[in-house]
Amino acid sequence: MSELSVKHLLGIKYLNESDIQLIFETADHFKEVINRSIKKVPSLRDITIANIFFENSTRTKLSFELAEKRLSADVLNFSASQSSVKKGETLIDTVNNILSMKVDMVVMRHPNPGAGIFLSKHVKASIVNAGDGAHEHPTQALLDSYSIREKLGDVAGKNVVIVGDILHSRVALSNIFALKLQGANVKVCGPKTLLPKYIESLGVGVETNLRKALDWCDVANMLRIQNERLDISYFPTTREYTQQFGVNKKLLDSLDKEIVIMHPGPINRGVEITSDVADSKQSIILNQVENGVAIRMAVIYLLASKIK
Repeated sequence: MSELSVKHLLGIKYLNESDIQLIFETADHFKEVINRSIKKVPSLRDITIANIFFENSTRTKLSFELAEKRLSADVLNFSASQSSVKKGETLIDTVNNILSMKVDMVVMRHPNPGAGIFLSKHVKASIVNAGDGAHEHPTQALLDSYSIREKLGDVAGKNVVIVGDILHSRVALSNIFALKLQGANVKVCGPKTLLPKYIESLGVGVETNLRKALDWCDVANMLRIQNERLDISYFPTTREYTQQFGVNKKLLDSLDKEIVIMHPGPINRGVEITSDVADSKQSIILNQVENGVAIRMAVIYLLASKIK
């Protein structure tokens, strides 16, 4: 298979396993490119991409922008927090104004779940979901799986635990879809108040004891506590959360095997993981950042090839 089965990247749940493998193989190629002295390829010289962020983002936005520029695309950056959206302009108006500038692809982050799906039905451009509310964040899940594949050789059959605020996390949901699709075993771990009621219906195990979860897993993906989405208190204090669900070097060293530590960032150092864990040789957090550019290059390149 040499092309994606989808025209947009709206969520992992719309992809099949061969889509994921194609994205990974394409990312392998681009990873070589970004490690060369000349890091650019002319692949998308005639494509214009608009990055529209209705929510603040530093890492994802920079990663997409870098990926687009490495592919030689023309890039428009649009931050909705400083725009007419504040004056009441609708999502469709905003995007249609941008599309009238002949944009081929829109990378969008939006606080409302399903915003990308809504948009894909109303505009001609190819849509990449860079995170919609607490729903999905597909490129993050792809780069996480890609990083596991790079470190452990394969995703299939691996035991992966996602620790933390599962309830508010689009990263968790996309990761569960991606890992299950590739044949990994998945558990979630966190305070009961931060685990969605429906979670087991997705085919994942639930473990509320962090030590047991770490004894079971090959990979621990540590999510941050999303203070900006916690409208009520889901646990007594941050200190208590850290004591029960934070990973420190002492805990890591007490396991009878070496597990891989991941984190989608930004890290709350000293909360979900301590600095000595984040910076340890078991951590692949910086690999995730590097792989993010290669994965986003692959996604953009493969979607651009479907633009007629």
